[in-house]
Amino acid sequence: MDALGKLGISPGFLLMQFLAFFIIMLLLRMWAWDPIVEFLQRRREKLAKALEDARVAAEARANAEAEAERILSEARAKAEEIINEARQRAEEVARQLREQAEAEVARLREQAQAEMEAERNRILAELRQQIAALAVAAAEKIIGEALDEARQKALLQEFFSGIREGKVAILEEVDGVEAVEKVEVITAVPLSDEEKATFQKALEEKLGGPVTVEFRVDPKILGGVVLRIGDRVLDASVARQLRALHEQLVAA
Repeated sequence: MDALGKLGISPGFLLMQFLAFFIIMLLLRMWAWDPIVEFLQRRREKLAKALEDARVAAEARANAEAEAERILSEARAKAEEIINEARQRAEEVARQLREQAEAEVARLREQAQAEMEAERNRILAELRQQIAALAVAAAEKIIGEALDEARQKALLQEFFSGIREGKVAILEEVDGVEAVEKVEVITAVPLSDEEKATFQKALEEKLGGPVTVEFRVDPKILGGVVLRIGDRVLDASVARQLRALHEQLVAA
């Protein structure tokens, strides 16, 4: 106590101070502590909830960004697929149009070729009559007498088709002709239906069975007939006979 007194501290005043502090603490404990603790607890919970909400929001944002990126990736992939499909369809349409155009050009070319062939055959058929008249007139002058109609027809038919007395003369002169599926008959002028039937029958008899006969006109052979039977060529054309005659004259 003396020591406190020397320091200027009154023991009674100090005791009163401790007592006042105790009373204040007691009052705070009774009326202010719980509300303060409760307030701090609520504050802590709010902070914790805010942090949790922030975390959830961050996760939601990240998920949303990931989902948006996935959707964008799928959209880009779908767009690329659509573009590729459109490009392929465009290429396919272009290819089809090109093929159709090429087919149409080929068809028109074939049609034009067929029309020219038909026109040429028509002209040659008309010329056949004119050539026949000239040939008969020349033959009559050479032999000095008129030829009857039957003799004229026989001579002209042999000259233009190689048919003599209803038979294909060149087939009567050859043996050992192998059977084939198709035969090509080439004449200088178009044959009549009767002459074509004669060739069909003669070839089937010679080859021993049905055969497809293709008739073609080539004015270059001048007259007579050329037969293509498989790899074999039977040439009884006037052009070949003239070449042979020319070779004989040159050799002589």
